[in-house]
This record gives sequence, structure tokens and C-alpha cells, in this order.
Amino acid sequence: MKTKKVALRSKRIFSEELRKSIVKDYESGKMTVRELSRLHAVTDKSIYRWIARYSGLEKQQIRVVEMKDSSGNKFKELEQRIQELERMVGQKQIQLEFYKQMVELAKDEFGIDLKKNSSTPRCSGSGPTENE
Repeated sequence: MKTKKVALRSKRIFSEELRKSIVKDYESGKMTVRELSRLHAVTDKSIYRWIARYSGLEKQQIRVVEMKDSSGNKFKELEQRIQELERMVGQKQIQLEFYKQMVELAKDEFGIDLKKNSSTPRCSGSGPTENE
């Protein structure tokens, strides 16, 4: 007779401090419930239960409503920020290429080697002082 193997589920327990910090992030408007659930790998249902339990807004009978547009606007703002950062990286890359060409030009035209060369001997400095 074959025995059937059953996988046991492990139950994750979150500390009260973590639960309260997640609720605090939600209440401050920093993140949505969906973003928090993805970030902490917790179900939406659990986060809503924690909001009901730990939220100061719930005790005051204030209802927090998430607008579809708010998360959409946040997404658009983040996309704009990414584009801005990509543009800045592109400008830095152009500057880097320019500096590399200037170093090569200085070496070819004027015989000046501007690159760091680890094989050159160290400078002896100013020498020993009178106090030594």
C-alpha cells in the first residue's frame, strides 16, 4: 500500500511592530495596500485586518478611500523620474567619452600622459622635518 505524502504549510507570524509600521505607511499615503502586500509578501486581506486593528483612523470612524488615479499618478511620476535619471546617465556617459577623448588627445598631441599609472614610483614627499 502506498503512503501519501502531505506537505505541511508553515504559518508566518509577523511582529506587532511590523504590522503597525505597515499600517503607518498606508495611513501616511506613502504606499497603497497592494504595494505593501507585494513589498512584504503579505496578502491584501491581512493588511486590511491590520488596518482595522491598528489604525487610528478607523477608531475615529474616518474612512480612507484609495483613488484609482492616485496610484496611477504615482506611477506616472515614477516613470518621469526614471526618464529623467536615464537622461542624466546619458549626459554623464557623453561627458565620460569626452574626457576619455581629451586624455587621448593630450597624450597624442602634447605627449602628456594624464592617466593614473600604478607602475610609476611613489613621490618621496618633502622629506623629513626637523621634529623627526
